[in-house]
Amino acid sequence: MKQALTTIVGVFTLACTLTGCGAGGQDADSQATADDAAVLPVTLGEWYRPVAGTSWQWQLQGTLNSGYAVAIYDVDLFDSSTATIANLQASDVRVICYFSAGSYEEWRDDADQFVEADLGNQLDGWEGERWLDIRSDDVRAIMEARLDLASSKGCDGVEPDNVDGYTNNPGFALTSSQQLAYNRFLANAAHERGLAIGLKNDLAHVDDLIDYFDFAVNEECFEYDECDLLTPFINADKPVLHAEYDATLTSDNTARQSFCTQMNALGFSSLILPLDLDNSFRYSCL
Repeated sequence: MKQALTTIVGVFTLACTLTGCGAGGQDADSQATADDAAVLPVTLGEWYRPVAGTSWQWQLQGTLNSGYAVAIYDVDLFDSSTATIANLQASDVRVICYFSAGSYEEWRDDADQFVEADLGNQLDGWEGERWLDIRSDDVRAIMEARLDLASSKGCDGVEPDNVDGYTNNPGFALTSSQQLAYNRFLANAAHERGLAIGLKNDLAHVDDLIDYFDFAVNEECFEYDECDLLTPFINADKPVLHAEYDATLTSDNTARQSFCTQMNALGFSSLILPLDLDNSFRYSCL
């Protein structure tokens, strides 16, 4: 889920300053989560560490098309069976498993584990999905269980989504420091389980998180003129797995070629995909 970074941060910060924002059940823990933002990265251990320019396919809905000659498949953690993951890996493909770390999705197998106090506002445009209070110990425990599931299924890494709630209107007075602490918690917890982890969007924290995450997953940095913010990953030889959804890039061959020229110059691994990520079409710049 993507929204323009600069506008959202400015508007939401002003609104919270003037009127205050809704609070969840973890206000007493604000200092603790802010302090957690200083935790050092887990760097020792064995896990997949992809390099810049790695090819990939991203499909979260529909019957999986496993026929692309790419190095990485990014698939849904809950909907992908252990056999599906193993079959991809048998073809020398690394498997990244997607889950939402910042939102409650009412259809997930573990939805009944969340408590109402940790559920915030509905995500704009996404029915049945609500922001989570990332300061909650209960939320963190559920995410650790999801990482355990990824490990047990044999995923090589994970893509935790919606890790930029503080830039939106989650229904909780989340701060930048609390988001930073949560994202570092996710990264270290993944590495402790031998899993690679990607930073999804959250461009404001790239410089603070580059040492914690193994790759970036980004939606629409080209659309919002934000791609330069991701170059620290490329400079560290970590891939930027990037997708755009603009219909012009699918219908206009000249526009698509220009886009790919620019993204290749940056060293990105760029795709043009449907918003539903259902493999109804796919254009790759690599």
